Amino acid sequence: MEGYHKPDQQKLQALKDTANRLRISSIQATTAAGSGHPTSCCSAAEIMAVLFFHTMRYKPQDPRNPHNDRFVLSKGHAAPILYAVWAEAGFLPEEELLNLRKITSDLDGHPVPKQAFTDVATGSLGQGLGAACGMAYTGKYFDKASYRVYCLLGDGELSEGSVWEAMAFASIYKLDNLIAILDINRLGQSDPTPLQHQVDVYQKRCEAFGWHTVIVDGHSVEELCKAFGQAKHQPTAIIAKTFKGRGIPGIEDKDAWHGKPLPKNMADQIVQEIYNQIQSKKKILVNPPQEDAPSVSIANIRMPSPPSYKVGDKIATRKAYGQALAKLGRAHNRIIALDGDTKNSTFSDLFRKEHPDRFIECYIAEQNMVSVAVGCATRNRTVPFCSAFGAFFTRAFDQIRMAAISESNINFCGSHCGVSIGEDGPSQMALEDLAMFRSFPTATVFYPSDAVSTEKAVELAANTKGICFIRTSRPENTIIYNNNEDFQIQQAKVVLKSKDDQVTVIGAGVTLHEALAAADLLKKEKINIRVLDPFTIKPLDRNLILESARATKGRILTVEDHYYEGGLGEAVCSALVGEPGITVTPLAVGEVPRSGKPAELLKMFGIDRDAITQAVRDLVAKA
Repeated sequence: MEGYHKPDQQKLQALKDTANRLRISSIQATTAAGSGHPTSCCSAAEIMAVLFFHTMRYKPQDPRNPHNDRFVLSKGHAAPILYAVWAEAGFLPEEELLNLRKITSDLDGHPVPKQAFTDVATGSLGQGLGAACGMAYTGKYFDKASYRVYCLLGDGELSEGSVWEAMAFASIYKLDNLIAILDINRLGQSDPTPLQHQVDVYQKRCEAFGWHTVIVDGHSVEELCKAFGQAKHQPTAIIAKTFKGRGIPGIEDKDAWHGKPLPKNMADQIVQEIYNQIQSKKKILVNPPQEDAPSVSIANIRMPSPPSYKVGDKIATRKAYGQALAKLGRAHNRIIALDGDTKNSTFSDLFRKEHPDRFIECYIAEQNMVSVAVGCATRNRTVPFCSAFGAFFTRAFDQIRMAAISESNINFCGSHCGVSIGEDGPSQMALEDLAMFRSFPTATVFYPSDAVSTEKAVELAANTKGICFIRTSRPENTIIYNNNEDFQIQQAKVVLKSKDDQVTVIGAGVTLHEALAAADLLKKEKINIRVLDPFTIKPLDRNLILESARATKGRILTVEDHYYEGGLGEAVCSALVGEPGITVTPLAVGEVPRSGKPAELLKMFGIDRDAITQAVRDLVAKA
């Protein structure tokens, strides 16, 4: 960035006028809506004016242009002032601001990506900076472009640990293209914030995390211009001392006004008072970006060659995942991998060894890892794969939820699922992961059962919109599919069948192999079963399951290394609800498990071959 040039008085006044117009728009929009956060907008008016009409470089009529500077409104409840900015810039019609929060308008209560100027949804506080880190990392290390990333945070959300995970990440990776602005307006939703206006304490904290830190009067456009004009070889935090409700007499810096619009009479009077302070109606022209971001296409990414496994060999699906990811990385230079210090267990380390410049070590900070991936995926710059023990994604549930709201295209691989991991015990066992990922509307859930299907799942995930989850296992399992087997989403496989099958058994991962072993035991008793591999748990291949059930006297047995709640069994029940003559009997883990050998635990919790064999006998005997 060039050295700081102080704006002349005319420009400074124009920025003050712009800030006041943003205030007016925020007040009017929230009053018209009958809800919203005008006081949170007013504290940030000068910050937004200086950012968008002095500092940032972008094309107002093309908000998602890859060359543009990026902006993340982490304090998403201040959405009305973001909308006001884009009206001021000429992208939105000013009259549209009065449709805030209406079902007929795209101007939701908090930012969402159906708005062209919003890259990531915010409003669940504490997550914006992590996404901004992903954008900045992409800009610096993948795009190698000059665009910068700005993130506005509220002081209330600085109590969230995820903010400090992001602060540490930005410092470790020297994201000198990232600027965080902390809007220290003193007041939270129901009480003053813990530090109120102790900006020196905020400064020490940011500096301790390795950020260049500047304290400014957040209502001084001149101080803000100067702070944004500083170039450093580290991320920058601008600590802006502000007042909530700035410019609203009787409400400024007063508690109990969070999330409350002004009554119309009061709003009209205050709008007129603010309007009287405006000296010029002339709009400021926005500075265009430097056009140096590379052109990127991430459509139709294919493996460079088919799988090369041998039927009958044994390999864990977690290792097959790592091999597949490294292989896919050869096909496209925008495949990236993120891990939370588990890469030697998830086998994403195989990707790191082959493509070190596209591997992001996020350390033990899964919440931030997800937010970083969301940021990396914005504007279709990369295809991220996040790997961790499946159990540890549960702590990032909210980040994944917000990724879905952000319409993000990111992939997750959760290894070490179920009791089959053995001796490590229940804290390491993913037994809720299927329930979690199935709950997201935009999710596709893969549960491959051998190396060939795992490789196909990785390729499909890279080309599937929304959230993708691949569930991998620790034990080595036999390869059952030929390398030329075709796999598709919502296409189950009949792994074993005969003309007189009596029960359809559906298993996945380790339990599919237990089902095949049970079939051998039952055959000695002249009982044949049909064995299905669902491949995707969401969406489920309802037609094949129903066809198989009808061919086996309506009897289905599901068996899974997961809790009963939300897993394979409930997915099958949901798919077949209302179908006459169909009964579903689930086998799953029914209580909090313990340490032990994998085979011992499968037996203890009734999901091994012996349990399947007995359950089938019982079903047949009932008939």
